[in-house]
Amino acid sequence: MIIMMTIGISLCSAQNHRGADMPWITYEAEAMKTNGTVLGPKYTPHRIETESSRQQCVKLHEKEHYVEFTAQSAANAIVVRYSLPDAVEGGGVTSLLTLYQNGKRIQQLPVTSKYSWLYGNYPFTNDPLDGKPRNFYDEIRLKGLAIKKGDVLRLKKEDINTTDYCIIDLIDLENIAPPLDAPENSLSITNPRYSGGDIESANYTSALRKCIDDAVKEKKSVWVPPGTFKISGDIEVPSHITIQGAGMWHTILVGDESQYTNSDNKVRIIGSGSDIHLSDFSIIGKLNYRNDRESNDGIVGSFGANSTISRLWIEHTKVGVWVNNCSNLVVDGCRFRNTIADGANLCVGLRSSTIQNCSARGTGDDCFAIWPATHAVQEYSPGHNIIRRCTGQLPFLANGAAIYGGESNHVQDCLFSDISPGSAILISTSFPTASERRNVDNNFSGTTVVLNCDIIRSGGFDHVWEWRAAVQLCLDRRSISGVAIRNLNIKDSFSDGLSIIAPCSENGQGTLYNASISNVDISNYGIGVNSRHGLWIRNDAQGSLTISNSQIPESTNESADFTIHWK
Repeated sequence: MIIMMTIGISLCSAQNHRGADMPWITYEAEAMKTNGTVLGPKYTPHRIETESSRQQCVKLHEKEHYVEFTAQSAANAIVVRYSLPDAVEGGGVTSLLTLYQNGKRIQQLPVTSKYSWLYGNYPFTNDPLDGKPRNFYDEIRLKGLAIKKGDVLRLKKEDINTTDYCIIDLIDLENIAPPLDAPENSLSITNPRYSGGDIESANYTSALRKCIDDAVKEKKSVWVPPGTFKISGDIEVPSHITIQGAGMWHTILVGDESQYTNSDNKVRIIGSGSDIHLSDFSIIGKLNYRNDRESNDGIVGSFGANSTISRLWIEHTKVGVWVNNCSNLVVDGCRFRNTIADGANLCVGLRSSTIQNCSARGTGDDCFAIWPATHAVQEYSPGHNIIRRCTGQLPFLANGAAIYGGESNHVQDCLFSDISPGSAILISTSFPTASERRNVDNNFSGTTVVLNCDIIRSGGFDHVWEWRAAVQLCLDRRSISGVAIRNLNIKDSFSDGLSIIAPCSENGQGTLYNASISNVDISNYGIGVNSRHGLWIRNDAQGSLTISNSQIPESTNESADFTIHWK
């Protein structure tokens, strides 16, 4: 039976709401015309519905099954978030989706589950026998379309010989700009002095390295023109260098799948200096497993003082951006998609640095994190970092934005939605931030600020911590001093709206000092699990909290050692 529903659209171009500027329109599958099966909503772990946007999706499991919608604006590019079943023994399967425009068959989209499906307990395996599945979804993007406003688009699963089904979560349509031109005073990696290879198939690792070396000597920038360039080794980037592509849709650095089981042969750009500038290209890795003993691929290393990472699309790597020892670093306008771990993590020795106007979807750990760790020597005193105007959606592990310590860090003007395995915003001492050997303690100091954020359908089941609140303060074995939470809208939380917990607290630890909440609106909590709270103070918490001008319909304080001051 055909199901007719109003199209669920998120128009993100000329936005007035909080979050990143997202120049695409999102169409929700469950709100499309379809003869498939609408699944959900569900809220429990290890369910594909729970990992879906709005916890609903559409299953196409017959040859004639489709989803269909009307384009609300002109577009020339599409992104489809989909799920295929895994192979019986793991490793994924491949299939095809067919795109129709106004009834005309225009394109087949190759889809695969090779980069999805993880199992078991953290850090997970690729073996279906370990159970507890997660990471159900992947995405495919395609440019070069000519979609007009009012065109009817249909996505159909016609290939029934390779897979039992294909599940559609959402579709993005975007009108992308043409490729950028080469900047003046730049060296191109396709210059014959670096490589005479074919642009579509040659390995450009050596060419990019040589081009960087010459650009430093000649005081020029590195230009990566439109095309797909295979990279199978570390690209070290020294001080005072710019690497620019033709745009995140047009210039693609792609990993070599045949070499990706070797940690040294992945797509990894390593900062090694200051005044480094990366912009306008994609990094598409080939990673489908998690091994925390291996070095991260993506953007890593130290970017020193006054560097920028702008308008990059990073996908199928372990992380998007994971950096150490930076001052005044700006990560701007990037898209992190379907990573095995974090989208962006400001780690050891980050000071006065900013992640802004970035979006993260389908990450395998925190979408955005500030973790002043001490496993390496820190060159800057960590603190005064900002995550602002960012959008985090649909991680399959962890949280939207997480702050694990440091001085006076901020999360502000952000949007987090569908954070089903954790909190939308987590302030926590769960990860180590002190080292006696290095005589360093980077626990929270100053005032940590959460300001002007919208939080929708968050606060789900964490694999270790059980149900987290949409916003949570977790005083894990340590105390926290100085927290200001202001101007938040928390809506449709899976469990609690806001909670304060102190696991393993002892000897006066697990105490919250100098904390305040103002202008916080919590509505419709506990949609995924019964007996939750708008505000929950767990029985192990100690300290106090001042609340003013807030709409919190229910609060429960289970701790005799914790005081709420209502104003």
